[in-house]
Amino acid sequence: MNKSTVLFLSVALLASVGGVRTVLADDIDEQRLADLGKKMFFDQNLSVNKSQSCASCHAQETGFTGPDSAINAAGAVEPGAVPERFGNRKPPSSAYAGESPLLGYDEAKKTWFGGMFWDGRATGWTLGDPLAEQAMGPFLNPLEMNMPDAKLVVVRVAHSEYAAEFESLWGPGSLDFTNGEQVQAAYVRIAQSIAAYERSEEVNPYTSKFDLFYQNAKLAGKNIKLITTMGLEGMGGQQQRPDRWGYYRNLGLSDDELKGLAVFNDSMRMGGNCASCHRLDEGPDGYPLFTDFGYYNLGIPKNPENPFYTMPKKWNPDGMKWIDYGLGGFLKKAGYETTVYQPEMGKFKTPSLRNIDLRPSPDFVKAFGHNGFFKSMDGMKGIVHFYAWRAMMDTGGMGGGGMGNGGMGGGGMTPDPSLFPSPEYDENRIVMKPFNFMMHGEYLIAFLKTLSDGYTP
Repeated sequence: MNKSTVLFLSVALLASVGGVRTVLADDIDEQRLADLGKKMFFDQNLSVNKSQSCASCHAQETGFTGPDSAINAAGAVEPGAVPERFGNRKPPSSAYAGESPLLGYDEAKKTWFGGMFWDGRATGWTLGDPLAEQAMGPFLNPLEMNMPDAKLVVVRVAHSEYAAEFESLWGPGSLDFTNGEQVQAAYVRIAQSIAAYERSEEVNPYTSKFDLFYQNAKLAGKNIKLITTMGLEGMGGQQQRPDRWGYYRNLGLSDDELKGLAVFNDSMRMGGNCASCHRLDEGPDGYPLFTDFGYYNLGIPKNPENPFYTMPKKWNPDGMKWIDYGLGGFLKKAGYETTVYQPEMGKFKTPSLRNIDLRPSPDFVKAFGHNGFFKSMDGMKGIVHFYAWRAMMDTGGMGGGGMGNGGMGGGGMTPDPSLFPSPEYDENRIVMKPFNFMMHGEYLIAFLKTLSDGYTP
């Protein structure tokens, strides 16, 4: 199969299971559905030994991602319901994920987009909803909640305190598990309920400092996508031009945060062009989602502390030689031809940057990257510095601007190649735009910290 037939297949698959995807009625009460989904999201009884819930790996206080500081500081992979079993990636955030489209291929851009999980394997092709398909995965994953089959999940819900609420919402018999077809329908309803909670205002509140600024900018008729690094050189000049950071003062962000937004957005001058992937396009709720739902290989190194490397051969036959191929690995396993999956090897989905720095305490460690290799945004070993360093490595140094200490080179020197380990998978790696981390990294990090929900002016 070649690339031109990929989207055709996804449409055909979707049509073939049309009876399943219509389970969600148009007139269902969304708030009641979200309330029901929340009960299941936090229900530890839905794991094999009743010890783990969805929230065990996706905690609200950390932006619905890994809740354990010590784990984040090391392998970053959460243990499953069976404690000695581990998956192979850090938990992605389950917040701000509901707008991801079905996994598809853009012929014009020659890129994949959509789906759920880091590798897109919850395609959405079965239910027409990648988020609901994602919710079906962890229950049956032996390295996560380890339920033996969908029937036991349905049985546990049928015997839960909220079973009557479930049938009140979905209808009498909606938790029937007497035959396979009814079990599958009930399992889909469970997943759709959880997805409704993950789409709810509680999980996606848009209450960050940035959101207040964005609302104020819209009311003032100012388009924040126009902001560039013009004026960051210290040359002053007209601050009333809409491409200058000073034009956006008094709308809710500090000067340093505005400068960081300029670095984030600018693709032409001294910016990092972050917004090319973590886009500032407005989503259906009226705010940017900070993702293009695309797939890229950033050249992130292996995380040597990932416990998956030492898992028994039953789960990891490659041992320490295991390589995470991301989207390409999924496409290969799904049976696509080499010409389809090979260009996607090593690529992972662009996460939203919302709540990237949300943490319960200042000393709480968060992990970054699909494998949690990075343990901070700032500092010489942080992920922001890595982006700048990787771009410098690819372009052979910044030239006269210099990057100061830490291997970034000054006066046109080539950056220190030993600052970070080599990529886990070097092929298909994207070349990132250089920016001056020593001069502007502090601004960029200040801006990223404005994306945490729960801000009080």
